[in-house]
Amino acid sequence: MKILKFGGKSLANGKGIQTVVDIIEKKAKKGEAITVVLSARGASTNELEEILEKASKNENYKAQLEAFKNYQLQGYEALDAQEEFHALDTLFEGVSLLGDYSEKIKDKVLSHGELLSARLVTALLKEKGVNAHFTDSRSLIVTDDQFGNAQPLDSLSKEKVKAHFKKYNGTTVNVVTGFIASNRNQETTTLGRNGSNYTASLLASFLDAEELQNFTHVDGIYTANPDLVADAKKIKKLSFTEANELAHFGANVLHAKTIIPLVEKKIPLRILNTFDPENEGTLITSEENEDGIKKLSVLENVSLISLEGRGLLGRVGVDARIFQALAYENISISIISQGSSERGIGLIVNSTNASKAKKVLEEEFKTDIYKKDVSAILIKDDVSVVSIIGQDLSTFHKPYNRLIKNQIVPLLVNNTATGKNVSLVVLKKQLHKTLNVIHGEIYGVAKKINLAIFGHGLVGGTLIDQILASRDEIEKRKNIHLNIFAIANSKKVLLSNSGVDHRWKTSLQNQGVSYTLDDIIQYADKHHLENVIAIDNTASKDFVYNYEHLVTNGFDLVSSNKVANTVDYEFYKSLRSTLENHQKQYLYETNVGAGLPLIETIKLLHLSGENITRIKGIFSGSLSYLFNTFSVEDRPFSEVLKEAMDSGYTEPDPREDLCGNDVARKLLVLARELDLKNEFEDITIHNLIPAHLREGTAQEFLGKIQEFDTVFAKIKAAQPEGNVLRYVGDLHGDLSKDKGIMDVQLISVPKDSSLGQVKGSDSIFEIYTESYGDHPMVIQGAGAGATVTARGVFGDILKVAQSIN
Repeated sequence: MKILKFGGKSLANGKGIQTVVDIIEKKAKKGEAITVVLSARGASTNELEEILEKASKNENYKAQLEAFKNYQLQGYEALDAQEEFHALDTLFEGVSLLGDYSEKIKDKVLSHGELLSARLVTALLKEKGVNAHFTDSRSLIVTDDQFGNAQPLDSLSKEKVKAHFKKYNGTTVNVVTGFIASNRNQETTTLGRNGSNYTASLLASFLDAEELQNFTHVDGIYTANPDLVADAKKIKKLSFTEANELAHFGANVLHAKTIIPLVEKKIPLRILNTFDPENEGTLITSEENEDGIKKLSVLENVSLISLEGRGLLGRVGVDARIFQALAYENISISIISQGSSERGIGLIVNSTNASKAKKVLEEEFKTDIYKKDVSAILIKDDVSVVSIIGQDLSTFHKPYNRLIKNQIVPLLVNNTATGKNVSLVVLKKQLHKTLNVIHGEIYGVAKKINLAIFGHGLVGGTLIDQILASRDEIEKRKNIHLNIFAIANSKKVLLSNSGVDHRWKTSLQNQGVSYTLDDIIQYADKHHLENVIAIDNTASKDFVYNYEHLVTNGFDLVSSNKVANTVDYEFYKSLRSTLENHQKQYLYETNVGAGLPLIETIKLLHLSGENITRIKGIFSGSLSYLFNTFSVEDRPFSEVLKEAMDSGYTEPDPREDLCGNDVARKLLVLARELDLKNEFEDITIHNLIPAHLREGTAQEFLGKIQEFDTVFAKIKAAQPEGNVLRYVGDLHGDLSKDKGIMDVQLISVPKDSSLGQVKGSDSIFEIYTESYGDHPMVIQGAGAGATVTARGVFGDILKVAQSIN
């Protein structure tokens, strides 16, 4: 059996309801076993709710009620609707006399939309010779007593459903009312708005249906709302997991609860267009999609509640108090996050609950307000949530940067634990623009991009494999063809104008030839390779002096090598002058923060005239992991260091991390983004390596790392109680002058501070500006690892690719 569910727009007067009847008739006469679940017709539910409000306020509601009745009978005057109409007259009259109504009464009123819809369709099907049976779902679905959003009692409901369908089976087409049910006392309840989908999925589960077909007014699920994004593309197939994410984040063709009954039974759900029934729509199954999807979903009718105050940052248990207080009042939170511009917490709730939520939180935090730890609890109503489902956090800087360029600054940014879904809270007036900007970034213009990759070590090799693994999908989704025509190390280069393949390591070894840089440039010219990008994944100081030569010969630049931005200032300025003169790009987001959108954010803030006054944070993912672990675990420093090395967090010779030069270079990169003329020698660096261990081979050093244990045990023991160790870079002083003050040092910080709460190998950056005073913008995320860094470089490549005209 297949369950067919039709929505309100499909059942509207005219072409809609006639098309629905034709679809059902065609399937029934072909001998298909089907059950039909119907919503209320057109905007009937909204109409009934409006009439109910008018009646409760003793306003004139009868004219609108008559219009409602006329719509239900328009063209179908023979329909016997007197029972429903009489019940509505009685209910509205009672509400008008009382001047109020309960959720219980509201459920009774709203139920008549589905009852009228099902009676009409049943009658029309019988006229066409279809053995249709009107089925009131209140006799099938039994719920608890939560009027307005009742929860089904599965066991009892399943028993009633099976008994009914045993009685009415064979050629019978049961036409079932969606949305409505009844409690144990046979009082009418409803399953919440969009609950007709839920009714259909419950029936599908109880009856072990072959498929649930949800007929709507669109061809399926799109990458974004096609009413808002003209270039939105239909998604042919989704997994239940992905569909659940879409439903949770507001995809309006799905109801969050719809998916649940289907998952256990692995019953496919197909989203179809009533008005284009031959279209295959979107199929949702238990089969996971290997590469995932990207879709923009929107939550509207929401409000942003913000708690601001000096006592919130780093305090343990604040989130728990918020959740507990609101849960007690049945107020659901869809998103909670620290704001990007305030030392505070923001949370998204349904707009209808916003005022109540504010009062609840004011009561919960009244002591904190009195102590001025909480300075304000505010409501912002004019907001929407845009969720990018399937967005990898390591490449999130691309749509984020594009938003900033379009003067859209998210009020909150939130990502899931998987790092695959990112949600933004934006002003409602910017919603349309936000969707189009992000969608345009994700589904860009077609072009061919030719890549020359220098360095194929841990990061470079991972990058090459990532490109090769992803390029077919990128070409399919983006119409961008990534062609690696050169892979070079310090001795040999592999050249192929048609592009290398997955055997590149063997090919480089067997077919690689010695070369000069001009050999690669001339090869590109000879084979007329357009849109060429040079990617530097080396750590070579010498190679960066080739950058200008590459630029003058038509190459854009992408680099994970920090050297070019940290050698002498004159070279730094000369390179940028060459880039500007040749209108070429040089991207190096992974120089600081791996794949986090840090450098570009600083660039844009600085370019916009925002006066950045301080940048402070944990710059090294390696040292972050080292001290995060050492601070909380009772183990010798050498043992933690060895573990970090074995896990690939440090360089093969960990002295390159422990000396602090890497953090210093990253700090200098940021300083120069602010047009400061600092040199590397200006940085005060706390070298963690004892003087007598700084020389010699890596093997000799590793044989003596136990000598660290006593030193760091004393440092750890000397901390104030509740503190942890962090290796921090700090750019401060008067940054409006030519040079800032730069310190790289091991410090002790409170465990509940923003720096103290960092986990694993995460990096965290606090950006202080003149406008925000003591409240920094905080960017935090994965800060170490070849995969994350390579993914960040990959993001820069795609960003350059998409910006090439």
